[in-house]
Amino acid sequence: MHEEMKEAMDYIEFDSTRLPNLEFSLFKEILQTNRAGAYTSTTITGCNTRKYHGLLVCPLKQFGGESYVLLSSLQPSIMLEEKPFNLGVQEYMGGYFEPKGHKYLARYKACPTSTMTYRVGGVVIDQQYTLSEKEEQVMIKYTVREASETFRMRLKPFLAFRSVHALTMENMAVNTKYEEISGGAGFCLYEGFPTLYIQGSKALEFVGMPDWYKGVEYEMERKRGYDHVEDLYVPGYFEVKLKKGDNLVVSVSTSEVSTKGLATRFTSEVSRRQSKDSMKNMLINAAQQFIEYEEDGGVMLKAGYHWKKPQLRDMFLSLPSLAVFQKDTKAYSEILRTAIPNLRRLYIDEATTNNTSIDIPLWFFYTINELSKYFGKSFKAADYLDIMNDIVEFYWSGIPGKMYVDESGLIYAKQEGHPQTWMNSTTTYGLAVTPRYGKAVEVNALWYNAIATLVETAKSARKKTIVETWTPRLEKVGESFLSCFVNQYGYLYDYVDGDYRSLSVRPNMLIAAGLAHTPLSKEQKKSILDLVSRELLTPRGIRSLSPNDPKYIGGVEGIPDERALALHQGTAYPWLLGFYADVMVDVHKNSGIGRLKRVIEEIEPELHDGCVGTIAERYNGNPPYAGNGAVSMAWNVAAILKLIKIVENFESK
Repeated sequence: MHEEMKEAMDYIEFDSTRLPNLEFSLFKEILQTNRAGAYTSTTITGCNTRKYHGLLVCPLKQFGGESYVLLSSLQPSIMLEEKPFNLGVQEYMGGYFEPKGHKYLARYKACPTSTMTYRVGGVVIDQQYTLSEKEEQVMIKYTVREASETFRMRLKPFLAFRSVHALTMENMAVNTKYEEISGGAGFCLYEGFPTLYIQGSKALEFVGMPDWYKGVEYEMERKRGYDHVEDLYVPGYFEVKLKKGDNLVVSVSTSEVSTKGLATRFTSEVSRRQSKDSMKNMLINAAQQFIEYEEDGGVMLKAGYHWKKPQLRDMFLSLPSLAVFQKDTKAYSEILRTAIPNLRRLYIDEATTNNTSIDIPLWFFYTINELSKYFGKSFKAADYLDIMNDIVEFYWSGIPGKMYVDESGLIYAKQEGHPQTWMNSTTTYGLAVTPRYGKAVEVNALWYNAIATLVETAKSARKKTIVETWTPRLEKVGESFLSCFVNQYGYLYDYVDGDYRSLSVRPNMLIAAGLAHTPLSKEQKKSILDLVSRELLTPRGIRSLSPNDPKYIGGVEGIPDERALALHQGTAYPWLLGFYADVMVDVHKNSGIGRLKRVIEEIEPELHDGCVGTIAERYNGNPPYAGNGAVSMAWNVAAILKLIKIVENFESK
């Protein structure tokens, strides 16, 4: 038995009994970020199945900060007796794979960083990835674990130099020239792009053989109904001699580097990464990958990968729980500080001209409550009193033609064609799928929570005027909320518009029950929790609509419009489990912890599926609850970390 097969199994590891099966391995993705917008992402076979995949994907400020795939892949081959054994995998039109390197793949493991082990004859070689933090550099380490004699290895770069949202085709504009540099070569396919430098800790000899590889196919884009075929440019190949015990570190970067320190640098970068030896540590690592340090000193929180940008609602919902297990929470404080000017500009100063969701500023108060709960006196909510007061005053004043506070004190919002809650899917024809016009239950629950948080904070800061102004309004909003939304069936109307009251069983009432401040009684919360448990809870999250509803759609599939129509009509969202957990422990105390443990156990297999080590954007409401959308989503990772924290807190008592 080879040495590598004697080692204990890692938390996430797949072996040769499953890896050669592309039906298994092609749909398990890997993701690593540099905390500054760049990432590397592919599948555990190295075969790219999305246009968003690439070995080095970077934001380019000269193109408005949009992300660009510079290096699609770097495919290795081992030369034995002058015969090449290609370790790469690539799909072409018609489902044809060439090369078929997956048949040599003996093991994949995620810890300490993504590592593929290949076995070709008597050669056993590891391929390991890591990104340099805050730099546009990916490093690939090749470790020769077994080899009876010296052999040559070739590395073939597949260059894209295109936006993550586009595809490229063979063209005459490509620059076929290359630059010889220390340990390798540099390439710049088009004017305005940075040069891509590929260098090795052992000198890489470059052999120029320019060619276009046509008809590369991306399976996941085909399934999503998008263009899915492109041509990739290969300028030639690198070659190096290796023997047993050798380590080769290859740097792919937008800057030329010193090759002497590459091995040390690789080790240093890996040592800085979060351990991935448990579910909790995997999720902590996933949490760190959403952080983006900006050149101007600001810090943002990316909503998800691969195409999600920073979004305030997602940030407010996820930031506290993403930070709770981190050793250094400074970045998260900076994220909140960076967000406040954007919040004020977009949702107060420019609110009359923006077609934006009406709930987003109210989630800020959720963040304040959660941070206060997690970090106690070390978090000073009073520091944010001014922006809290400005937000509630803004809502009280309203937005002409969009939103106002009616005589009952509740928020009414309606703008034709624009859904104004988190259920914001629209079709390409401009159809709002779940508009929920009028008084939405979670918006008004958030409104009550916002006023209560303001009053509570103002009391602690001894701001008498704020307390006296808003306390009677809070009482009025609470009474009106109960009168408007509580129905005779023991749960809450989803939204109310004039005489219409929506009886749809949706998770928005769960949000209302799970906020820090709510007018709902313990009995009302229990009734909501029981209904959600019966009709909305799945092993992957909370459904957005009950299966008993005629509008229910159990799977998100098909072309973009078909997916948009299904998004909030039964799709399950893990982030809602955070509210489920809050209501569970509020209603059932210690006896609810066993149920939360089962929720954690049920979702844990997802870390071994999809994009390994993280949680996808959403899941089908019907079994087997397949994941779809973005491969890694901040508020979903945060929710599961929150559940783990709640369980740990109760078990430590």
